[in-house]
Order: sequence, then structure tokens, then C-alpha cells
Amino acid sequence: MNRKTKRFGLGAILLLVLGVSWIHMADKNYLYKAVVYNFADIDDHDIFDQREIDAPRRSQPWPLASKYNKVSLPDELVQLHLDIESVAFLLIHNDSILYEQYWGGYSSESKSNSFSMAKSIVSTLVGVAIKEVHIRSVEQPVADFLPEFREANKAKIRIKHLLWMSSGLNWDESYSSPLSVTTEAYYGTDLEKVISGLKAVEAPGKKFSYKSGDTQVLGLVLEAATGKSLSKLVEEKLWKPLGAEEDAEWSLDRRGGVEKAYCCFYSNARDFARIGKLYLHNGIWNGDTIVPPAYVKSSLTPNGLIDANDNEKVNFYGYQWWLIPDYKGQDVFYARGILGQYIIVIPEKDIIMVRLGKERAGRVGKHPGEVLAMIDAANKLVP
Repeated sequence: MNRKTKRFGLGAILLLVLGVSWIHMADKNYLYKAVVYNFADIDDHDIFDQREIDAPRRSQPWPLASKYNKVSLPDELVQLHLDIESVAFLLIHNDSILYEQYWGGYSSESKSNSFSMAKSIVSTLVGVAIKEVHIRSVEQPVADFLPEFREANKAKIRIKHLLWMSSGLNWDESYSSPLSVTTEAYYGTDLEKVISGLKAVEAPGKKFSYKSGDTQVLGLVLEAATGKSLSKLVEEKLWKPLGAEEDAEWSLDRRGGVEKAYCCFYSNARDFARIGKLYLHNGIWNGDTIVPPAYVKSSLTPNGLIDANDNEKVNFYGYQWWLIPDYKGQDVFYARGILGQYIIVIPEKDIIMVRLGKERAGRVGKHPGEVLAMIDAANKLVP
């Protein structure tokens, strides 16, 4: 070994030692897992601790429509599903399954990561907590539940500010940087510490700025308000009353820890669709009020704030639900996950769609192109 090679080897070892030392000193041990697994995946329940959500003993299976799987998807949508690696597509009309298809070894029972569709589930749980008076209203200060929000400008943050994604907290919603708080939240082991370290850098309720941290704060508020984990709340207030057919799971930051409220709820297309049906029917399920209709209406009303990205007025987001007002004469709402996970509802035609998969297409304005393509296809299948 010549002197130059030897120096290079010693230098590389020194850099490695310094890097490892920095990781430990900076409390960034989550980086090891982030480097190993690199990008988030729909099957990441294998690498995280999970909390199980039990389905009821007596489920409520979806009826099959008289034309079940006798209709054909438009060729362009068939190709799109292949291009973006869909694993499940489900279309429900008038509360009956009209069409469903699965790819890649997935089935109607396969669990798949919701990613940010979980945000809409957390919003639903806030509505339930208001109905049961664990939370007075969306105007209640977060500080009533989380002591760390009693200081400085954080004391001004109310629950509706979190629902609107307008907290003003310094959360960096970056999915590519290994040093971002989003990466730490996903791969790290102490979400409560991450949230307590956030600072209010802008006035709340002024600008829309999509931040997973806002949903995580809501998750902690729900736990403090009810004394139950998010998984237990879902099980008791949604999964069992809605008659889910399969058990679900929610990823935790560590064994016995807290749920990643902003993502990582694992279920299947048929059971995800139940959340869409609940909101399609204004929070009422088979005659029982699960979520107050007034809360559902507010959830599906644009927040009207200024978008921090382009300074335009927001007409596409409510209480952790995405909105498409007046799309070809129809008002549509949907839940959305980063890899193209969707619960799409077209109220005018009593249509619910769920798409799960591994990729997504390009944006068309504020919305993913495949969402618009699925809406167009649904309107062809159900004139």
C-alpha cells in the first residue's frame, strides 16, 4: 500500500468516526435507519413497531352491485394504473362495490400504508372527540391539552389552526433531506420530543402551509383529551362501529410509544372506503351519528387562507381533507397519501373510490393527475 492510498484510507476512517460521533452528539440516530431503508414504502410495517386495531366480531361486508366487475375501465386508466404501479383500485356506487382490481399479489385483505390519508382519519377522530365533549370545539387552545404549548406564541395556536394546516410552527416538510424533521419523525423514536422542540415562527391561522407536524400535534391532543391511544380511538369509534372486515395497524415511534398520526395507518381498500362512506353520509352510519354533521360540513369547506407557496387563496383544503370544488360541475373531496393513496368521494353520484399503490403521476394544478383521471373514469362508468 503506497503512502497516498494509506492516507486516503485513514482519512476515510477519520471521516466515518467523526460522522458517527456527530450523529450521536446531535441525537440523530434515526439516520442509520433512514440510510438503510432510504425511501418510504407501502409495506414499511415490517420495519416499525405497530399497534393493532381489531375489527369487530361481526363485520359489515360491502354488498356487490348487480354489475359487479362487469364494467370495463377506460383504456387510459388501465394503462395509468400499470404505469404508477397501483396495487388496488376500488369503485363503490350507491354503497355497493361496482368494480375492484388488485395487482402485484395484493388482495382485498392486504394491508397497505395509508401515508397521509391518516391525516383525514385523525381529523375524523377530532370530530368524534368534539361530539363526546372531550374537546369543546375547534376554537379550543392546544395549550389546554399540551403544556408545552403554553409558552410564547405557541399559546395562540387553536385546534382549527392545526386542522387547517396553519399553525405557524417551524416544521420542515421535506421528504428528500435526511436531516429534515419529517425524516426524523418517520424513522426516529421520540415523536413527543420532536413536537416539543417546535417553535411558532408565524402567527397561526393566517397562511396554509402543509405540515405533517400539525397532524402529529392533533394526535397528541386527542390522546391527552381522551386518555386513549389513537389506535384504541379508531378501534372503538370507527373500526368497530363501521363494521370493518379486517384488523388494521398504526405505526408507532417505538415499542409502546405513540402513533405516527400524520401517516402510517395500514389497512385495505375496502375498509379505507368506509371512511369515505362516513363522510359521504355526513358523519352518519346506518342511522347513528358518528361525527357531527356540522363538523363534517366544516371539514369539507375550503379554509380560505392564503397559500404560503403562491399567495393565492386556498379553495382546495379543509380540515385535513383535500377538496376539488366545481370540477366539471361536481364538488369532490378526497384523502391523499404521498405515494398515491386516495379515498375519493363524488357526492353528486354517490361514488367512493380507493386507489392504493407505489407511485403517483404528475400534478395538474393543486391535484395529482391520477385523481382527476379516476374522477373522469368514474363519471363514464356511472353516467
